Amino acid sequence: MKFRRTPRATRRDNPTRAGFTFAEVLAALLFMAIVIPTAVEGVRIANLAGQVSARKSVATRIAQNYLTELKVSGQWQSGAQNGNVQEGAIEYRWSAQLEPWTQMNRSTGTLRLLTVQVLFLVQGREYEVRISTLIDTAIT
Repeated sequence: MKFRRTPRATRRDNPTRAGFTFAEVLAALLFMAIVIPTAVEGVRIANLAGQVSARKSVATRIAQNYLTELKVSGQWQSGAQNGNVQEGAIEYRWSAQLEPWTQMNRSTGTLRLLTVQVLFLVQGREYEVRISTLIDTAIT
C-alpha cells in the first residue's frame, strides 16, 4: 500500500494564509494597550497593600510596646510624649496622649484614656495606627 504525499502549502502557493491582516494586528495592539496598563496598575495596588500591611504590623507592635511601657513605668503621668523608632530602613514616629474618659454616664473622673499613635510612610503617603487603653488614676 502506497501513500501519496500531500504537498505542503507555502506562502507562494496560498497567499491568503500568509499572516495576520492589518485589522487583526490593530485589534491585538488595542487589546494590549488596554490590558497592560490595567495589569500594571493591579500589580502596583497589590504592592502598596502588601507594604501597608507589613508596616502596619510593625507599627502595631511598636504602639503596643510603648503603651505597655508607659503604663507599667508610670511615665504616662508626665504628659504628652513622642519619639522616633527606626526599624530597618523605615522610620516610625510615635506619640502618646492622655485624655479624660467621658464616655461613661456616671464617670467619677478617675479614668483616663491613654492613646499611642504611630505614623509611617508608604509610597509617599502617611498612614497611622492607634492603640488606646483606660487607666484608673485612683488606683495608681
